[in-house]
Amino acid sequence: MNLSKSSNPTFSEKIFEKSLTNNAEDGVMTYNGTLNKSIILFLLVLLSGIATWKLAMVGNAIVSPLAIGGAIGGFVLAIILSFKPDKSHILAPIYALCEGLFLGAMSAIFNAAYNGIVMQAILATVCVVAVVFGCYRAGILKASAKFTKVLVFATLGIGAFYLVSILLRFAGIELSVFNLGWLGIVLQLVIVGVAALNLVLDFNQIDNGVEMQSPRYMEWYCAFGLMVTIVWIYIEILRLIALLSRRN
Repeated sequence: MNLSKSSNPTFSEKIFEKSLTNNAEDGVMTYNGTLNKSIILFLLVLLSGIATWKLAMVGNAIVSPLAIGGAIGGFVLAIILSFKPDKSHILAPIYALCEGLFLGAMSAIFNAAYNGIVMQAILATVCVVAVVFGCYRAGILKASAKFTKVLVFATLGIGAFYLVSILLRFAGIELSVFNLGWLGIVLQLVIVGVAALNLVLDFNQIDNGVEMQSPRYMEWYCAFGLMVTIVWIYIEILRLIALLSRRN
């Protein structure tokens, strides 16, 4: 069975196809199993995130190193997971803890500048995920070939924009949605929309994984991949609300 391509690199077609060559004596991937693993990972993100948040609230000097360590550790683990999905039952929970360290510190910084913004972003993220999932299940949003192609290019474009922004910052040039006025708000809205629509491709890949009877360890891997997209959505919504708050 051919898989629709996802712009989420953790859900590449090759990874799913390779998983079918592995021994599945421990069982096969199921929807309930993937859901349960997803809940576990998000609870771990929440646990480490709250811990880092509380440290940030009391001004603990260790918060910054924890945030940087969490970001670097999460990046390294994500790369390893892409090559070793069969180890995801071990690496995915560790990745979730690292991600929580980074998100907790970042959320505390944003909340200090715009009080109450974090709760708004969390609620908005939950609503976006619920709406996209509902539309996907109702058949309103489908991972068609054209939809997938446009979304993949849009996601790559956003990635290129962020990469250029980082490189220009080293040259002393600030290119950010935060200094583009209303254009920045419009651009950030587009980014949020693209991030949200990536869920359609992720849900489709999970469906295909279950239909193909992928090994059970792919439940952990798919839960990890889904978390990557949802965390991205949360970060972009957080930035959008911050932008809107600056205009008030």
